Amino acid sequence: MKTEFSLAQLADPDIAEADKILRACVHCGFCTATCPTYVLLGDELDSPRGRIYLIKEMLEKDRPPTQEVVKHIDRCLSCLACMTTCPSGVNYMHLVDQARARIEKDYERPMTERLLRALLAWVLPRPGLFRLSMILARFGRPLAVLLPTPKAASASPTLLSRINAMLALAPGGLPPPGPAGGSVFPAIGEKRGRVALLQGCAQQVLAPRINQAAINLLTRHGIEVVLVKDEQCCGALTHHLGRDDDALARARANIALWAAEAERDGLDAILVTTSGCGTVIKDYGFMLREDRKFASAAVKISALAKDITEYVSGIDLQQLRQHGDIVIAYHSACSLQHGQKITQLPKELLSKNGFVVKDVPESHLCCGSAGTYNILQPDIASRLRDRKVANIAMVGPDMIAAGNIGCMLQIAGGTSVPVVHTVELLDWATGGPRPGLN
Repeated sequence: MKTEFSLAQLADPDIAEADKILRACVHCGFCTATCPTYVLLGDELDSPRGRIYLIKEMLEKDRPPTQEVVKHIDRCLSCLACMTTCPSGVNYMHLVDQARARIEKDYERPMTERLLRALLAWVLPRPGLFRLSMILARFGRPLAVLLPTPKAASASPTLLSRINAMLALAPGGLPPPGPAGGSVFPAIGEKRGRVALLQGCAQQVLAPRINQAAINLLTRHGIEVVLVKDEQCCGALTHHLGRDDDALARARANIALWAAEAERDGLDAILVTTSGCGTVIKDYGFMLREDRKFASAAVKISALAKDITEYVSGIDLQQLRQHGDIVIAYHSACSLQHGQKITQLPKELLSKNGFVVKDVPESHLCCGSAGTYNILQPDIASRLRDRKVANIAMVGPDMIAAGNIGCMLQIAGGTSVPVVHTVELLDWATGGPRPGLN
């Protein structure tokens, strides 16, 4: 794709990066076939190719984003299926991230939307506040039936539809908090390694059982696990809202903490059980490439970050139980299959440890969770969830496995089939308890 940035514009490292990405695009259209919003809506501007044209126009002319541009960028899930499909290697992730940051900086949203986004950016990365919000939402759920409901689904969400979505996502009850930051879980038997485990934000409130399963599995196989004290949100939530100052501040804080932990007692890896977080942490090196103080450390931390299945695949798991009568539908989270290019590994681990694993039709299409997407774009998200649940039902599973808490909650909202984390099943197969159910 031809670009026409001025030399002055290209002096900006972000614009220079955008220019490189845009020039790689040959507008072949392969991406349209795997883009969830294009598949649903059929609008070229709701495809990666269409959005690329909109972003190019906005950046080249250095104009404030228009309402039309914002609408179509907001509808992007950042599922990154387009990057898996693209034959030219276009890094759409970095381009759309830049567009979101530009929108956040230069576009004035309606007041109610600004307040909602500010609320999400403030509450979700703070587990204490998030827990309180879930308790309040639980009391608010009965009132949801009193709110007006739209006559038909719409790709242009209203404030009421977003409030309804938030209330619907709130669980009926919350489990007790998991272990606190600063906790160390010694290896059982001979020590074979030492890792830090990301505590997460929403996950530690909604499903602390996931990290507990990871701790049980790892320590049982000789791996010491540390929950680093004062660890913050990885920054993914605010990053995808275009609030890069907040996201980068959180990234820097975590890099400093993890680097200090690695220097003090050593770390073989920083393990992540929420793949959306893992994709962003693995991108810290790029995100902080212009930061003289943190650039080098960010690259090292990104290299240490691993999805839990990546690390566990290098351990000789001691299978104690056979579950060959249990059929598992494996949902491949977008952030795992498209963002981190981890596709077969989780399924292989489950199969090797005694489960019957079935692929889900249209596994490349997003379930509609995508961070805060199912709140900000509830109608599109609901349609994608229903499509995903229907595809899962075709394989007749006893359980659904996934590697991302957002996907787990989204899918569980549309099915009675138990939805569990991959690591919970691996823990169960090697001596742990049966996974908690939704």
